[in-house]
Amino acid sequence: MAEITVVARVVANEDAVEAVKAELLKMIEPTRREEGCIAYTLHQDTADPALFIFYETWESAAHLDRHMTTDHFTRYVAAVDGLLRDKVVHRLTRIA
Repeated sequence: MAEITVVARVVANEDAVEAVKAELLKMIEPTRREEGCIAYTLHQDTADPALFIFYETWESAAHLDRHMTTDHFTRYVAAVDGLLRDKVVHRLTRIA
């Protein structure tokens, strides 16, 4: 199976930046302990603090799919409901 890289772009509502950031930070440690997680890093844009980027690498698509059913992921989704202006997730496979 091929590794999967994810680039997830999350944009918080202007009045919810700190709340969204707190929820994103809660995801890091439990996700890094998941089977199949190779890398899981969170970034915040220096010019627009409402913009967050997760850069993730997973051993396989199956590992990523399992991640999205974990308790910490489903809690995150519920916690940020209504707090996001935009969210785009790119699933990528390395070609070179």
